[in-house]
Amino acid sequence: MSFAADSADEQSRLRPGAPGKHPEFDRLARTIWRLRQPDGCPWDKVQTHQSIAKNMLEEAFEAVDAIEAQDSSHLREELGDVLMQVLLHAQIAADAGEFTLDDVCRDLNEKLVRRHPHVFGELDASDTDEVLTIWDDVKKAERAGGKKDAAPEGLLDSVPIALPALMQAQKISKRAAQVGFEWKTTQDVWDKVEEERGEFLAEKPGTAQATMEFGDLLFALVNVARKEGIDAEEALRMANRKFRARWAQVEMQAQKASRELESYTADELEVLWNVVKADESL
Repeated sequence: MSFAADSADEQSRLRPGAPGKHPEFDRLARTIWRLRQPDGCPWDKVQTHQSIAKNMLEEAFEAVDAIEAQDSSHLREELGDVLMQVLLHAQIAADAGEFTLDDVCRDLNEKLVRRHPHVFGELDASDTDEVLTIWDDVKKAERAGGKKDAAPEGLLDSVPIALPALMQAQKISKRAAQVGFEWKTTQDVWDKVEEERGEFLAEKPGTAQATMEFGDLLFALVNVARKEGIDAEEALRMANRKFRARWAQVEMQAQKASRELESYTADELEVLWNVVKADESL
């Protein structure tokens, strides 16, 4: 561990209420280790980083669902599932001689200390904007201090391609805007939306090119959100939650009428939908 991390930990340990030992964490790490032993679980033994990669995403999103539902007991469970993914990947790596769980913890701790010089160093930050500026400066210094013979990192290289598409679009467009590749006004972006809409409508429906043009249209809309200070991913999640809640009420209306949803015409479903919307405003 670096001297800075050692010094930071010494400062933290001397503070009243500082976390101490976590025996349950060690117990959990041993359980994951045991599952991967020759006489362990047949499923766990054969997993690789690649085979369970999507599990990390699924568990993370389930934790987010619990957060948005403000369900603390469910969040407790889902955070455990996320932690299991971290421990399992670390054990897979240890078994392959790549790195260990201690390496993961050490690297993360050193990075946190390094990126918080306003807490563990001599810099000051009075608000979140100043913190983000410091964070970006430290990250730039880290990239500049990489291997000299390595190819320079591109502007967008650190944006994970596995992110949800809307979130990824907003992050990469923000990066481009930071170096001047940006529209002057929100109206300029709306004009771009109309341009992309026209290009989409000009393509033959169902073709690969139509799909590409529709992607361009969505990308332009994400930039409207960014210019307006809206998180596009969260906005769509809110819309999804609203639709789910309304549709559940539509289903309840159909159940009360003792009818299957499939028996309704589109116009009848629209009537039920509008009833639900009207009830929300009461």
